[in-house]
This record gives sequence, structure tokens and C-alpha cells, in this order.
Amino acid sequence: MAKALLFDLDGTLVDTAPDLAAALHRLQAELGQPLTPFEQLRPLVSQGARGMLRGGFGLSPDAPDYAPLAQRFLAHYAQALCVHSVLFPGMEPLLRTLESRGIPWGIVTNKVERLARPLIDALGLTARAACIVGGDTAPRAKPHPDPLLHACAQAGLQPAHCLYVGDDIRDIQAGRAAGMGTVAAAYGYLGCDEPLAHWNADHTIHHPSELLALIDSDNHKT
Repeated sequence: MAKALLFDLDGTLVDTAPDLAAALHRLQAELGQPLTPFEQLRPLVSQGARGMLRGGFGLSPDAPDYAPLAQRFLAHYAQALCVHSVLFPGMEPLLRTLESRGIPWGIVTNKVERLARPLIDALGLTARAACIVGGDTAPRAKPHPDPLLHACAQAGLQPAHCLYVGDDIRDIQAGRAAGMGTVAAAYGYLGCDEPLAHWNADHTIHHPSELLALIDSDNHKT
């Protein structure tokens, strides 16, 4: 029975791609490199710095230059992390409806807390969220279930009563491992190599408003 919703952040709750791409572009300009087109970067946003540096420089985390470039990229991003980032269309009405119905919602992201919390605060969501869990809050990040279980403990929720919504296969893997219902956000970045049809999500949505119908349907069955 769905009594609460938990959201991934980048690519699910908030469209952060413009600010992350801008940070990469500033780094590329600083190094005299050509700017990677935004369209190529957008699908990689859910992978964070790892995805951005792969898309912009062709680097993987085991490359010698990766760690210093990642630090410089994150420094650029931290200085302007909520300039163009906005809730996805339809998300604000959904959140208001959840709140009016007394249905708690929270955020579980792999973005580290020092970057996630200022962004969430700038969007005016901090006081509204029942829980906020970053990629370094729990011992292990997604796809492990630890962050989702931590979120439930923080908000006083039962995992079986939660739906977890995300735009990456790691979100679905984490949700299933935590014993939650899972929802794939097809409107998000979908940057992993595994096709959406192979994620084994319980549901797939193409717009945030579809979540209300899912909740109503799930509760009607019970």
C-alpha cells in the first residue's frame, strides 16, 4: 500500500542538467577545450561527476587525471548549482497535492549532501520534505538499499509502504532491494546503458502527474 513517495533528485525531481552542463563547460573553457554539446551531456547527468567527465573528457574514474578534474568540476558546480535548475514540469502541483492529502514525500539522491542540501534549500523544498538523504549519508550509496532504509528510519516510514521514483537503473535496484515499490521516470535522463524495459521497475511514468493515479490504484487494490 503506497503511503509515501521517495524521489531521486537529479533527473527525477529536479532538472539539474543545465547547471551541471554549465559547470562542465566552465571547466572545459578553463582548460582550452571545446565545449561538449548540451544534448550529449544531458543523458549523463544522473551519473554525476563521473558522467560529466566521461562525456566532456572521455575519462573514467580510474584515469590518472580523473580525481583532480573531478574536484575542479565540483568546485565550479558548487559555486552555481541552482541558477537554471528547476522542478520538472508537473512536479510542483504533484507535491502540493501530496501535501494536501497528508502523503509524505522525501528525497534520496547519490549527490553528496554538501551539494544536495543547498540545491534543495534554494528550491524551497527543505522544510517540505519528510527526509533528505544524500549519497554520503548512509554507509553505501545506491544501488545499495542503505540510503532508502535510512530515509524510512528518518521519516518514520515502512519500506513496504513507499514508492521510490528514479530515472536510473540504480534507483530501481535500490528500491527493490529495500522492499519498496519502484517507479521508473521515463521523462528523466535515462543515461545508463541498460534499456528502460530491462530495469524491472514495477511502474513506468512519463509525467509526474501519473504518480497520483499510481497511488490511488495501489491503495484501491488493498
